[in-house]
Amino acid sequence: MTRAPRPTDDVPIVFIVDDDDEVRESLETLIRVGGWRPETFASARAFLERPRTAAPSCLVLDVSLPDLNGLELQARIAGDRTDMPIIFITGYGDVPMTVKAMKAGAVEFLTKPFGHDALLSAIGQAIERSRAALAREAALRSLWDRYETLSRREQEVMALVVAGLLNKQIAAELGISETTVKGHRGMVMRKMHADSLADLVNMAASLGVARPR
Repeated sequence: MTRAPRPTDDVPIVFIVDDDDEVRESLETLIRVGGWRPETFASARAFLERPRTAAPSCLVLDVSLPDLNGLELQARIAGDRTDMPIIFITGYGDVPMTVKAMKAGAVEFLTKPFGHDALLSAIGQAIERSRAALAREAALRSLWDRYETLSRREQEVMALVVAGLLNKQIAAELGISETTVKGHRGMVMRKMHADSLADLVNMAASLGVARPR
C-alpha cells in the first residue's frame, strides 16, 4: 500500500499548470479571491518537481504544454495523486480529447474562454472530492496502524475468523487450543476496535487480508 503524507495543512491548494503567463496570473488572482491558495507552474515538468501535498487540492491543467502535454501529465500522476482531481482547460477542445480526459478521471473540461463562475464551481466540487479522498486515506492509514499492532499469530487468527472458520476449526488449522484461539480472537477485536464480526470482516476487506494458504 502506498501511504499518503500525513495532513499538515488543511488550506486547499489549487495548482495551475499553463504556459501562458497572462492566464496563470489571471487564474492565480481568481483563485485567491475564491479563498483557496494558488500555486502556478509554466510546465508539467515543473509541477512534477513539487512534492505531493497533504492538503485538499485540485489541478487546473492546460491541455497544450511545451514539454509533457496535459493528457500525458494526467497519465503520469494517475496512480499517485488520486486525491487531486483534475480540471482541464484548453483553447481548443474536441470530443475525443474530452472523452479521453474524462475517462481517465478528469472532473471537468473547460474550453477557453470560460466563465469565472464555471471554473470556481468546478474547483469547489473538486476540492470537496479531494477532502473526501484524503479522509478515506486517513481512515485506511489508521486501520493499517491498528492492524500492525497485532502479533503474527493474531493476524493469522484474524484472517481465519473473517474467512468464516469456527474457533475449533482455527485451533485445528493452527495447531493450538481452542481456548488460545478465543484469547487471540478477543485481543484482535480489542486492538482493531471492532464492535462485531461484521466490523472485523469489513476491516479485513479494506486491508485486503486473506486467509493464509
